[in-house]
Amino acid sequence: MRLALEWLPEQQPAPQLLILLHGVGGAGATMLPLAEALRAQFAQAAIVAPDAPHPFDGGPNGRQWFSASGVTDDNRGPRVQAALGPLRDWILATQQRLGVGPGATCIAGFSQGAILGLALSSLQDGLVGRVLAFGGRYAQLPTVAPRLTTVHLFHGADDAVIPASHAREALQHLGALQGDATLDIAKGVGHVLHPSLMDSALFRLQSHIPHRTWREALGAVPASAATPTTLDDEED
Repeated sequence: MRLALEWLPEQQPAPQLLILLHGVGGAGATMLPLAEALRAQFAQAAIVAPDAPHPFDGGPNGRQWFSASGVTDDNRGPRVQAALGPLRDWILATQQRLGVGPGATCIAGFSQGAILGLALSSLQDGLVGRVLAFGGRYAQLPTVAPRLTTVHLFHGADDAVIPASHAREALQHLGALQGDATLDIAKGVGHVLHPSLMDSALFRLQSHIPHRTWREALGAVPASAATPTTLDDEED
């Protein structure tokens, strides 16, 4: 995969690695607004945005992680699974190249990029510490919630491409599995990487304490007393 964007701080290795995955028909450069918002708050982080490996089959320009042509609930899962291995290997190689560990790595994906980020959190728990999923969905809901990865869902209430109901269902499902997840829904927003959703992501990154951190800090305290309330559905 070609790197469309790579911002590295003077301090090496960087304390954090932010990997941005674009949507179908887009390119790494289309994630520039999110990259700029993240850089403003995390100036010492390494930020990378690759182009997806395949040409977009729905038009003359753009890239895709997997084909969305004729996609259905039956064939979406296999297409996503086929894309995960190469992307996981690239993430592992990027972590090694930049000297950043999994816990300090975050995937931020939009649409198809969000689908892949969520699928990677199921494929390999702890590959990254957080997944920011904008306007995405699970291709297949996980049977086990990740314990080492926090999932943050961001969705437009008026999204007609991937309805917000998928995000609500995912939050409820992860909650039932005792996963660590949050959901922010923006009113009047469709299937776009909207500034209000990016603001919500910055807030989550700066304020949310992962469940695993609470467990480590509180040790043997019973789960009923130790687990904070972070599984929520907020509308902006």
